[in-house]
Amino acid sequence: QVQLVESGGGAVQAGGSLRLSCEASNFFRINTMGWYRQAPGKERRLVARVSSRDGTVYADSMEDRFTIYRDDAESTVELRMNSLEPEDTAVYYCYTNGYAGVYDLARDYWGQGTQVTVSS
Repeated sequence: QVQLVESGGGAVQAGGSLRLSCEASNFFRINTMGWYRQAPGKERRLVARVSSRDGTVYADSMEDRFTIYRDDAESTVELRMNSLEPEDTAVYYCYTNGYAGVYDLARDYWGQGTQVTVSS
């Protein structure tokens, strides 16, 4: 059974830094790994992703402060967030598109989400 396990997150003051990590397990093959976030009352939106086809993609204005790292050997993806702002407060979700088994179609998978709270 495929699984995404997230770690990191928490509460920090504005200007601080946090690191989110996600480990994928039991996938036959992974196409894309990344992070999305969902603020209260808003839709889930892309933060950054890394795919074998498109490379690294950041949402607008994210690349200035956020950096995504993907380790294919370990099936992990990490999001390093610097100069955090109260507007970054959200639940952050690990995202993977991949194949659970050799006969399966590729589909999207989501982690359980981790809360990031930035206070002013």
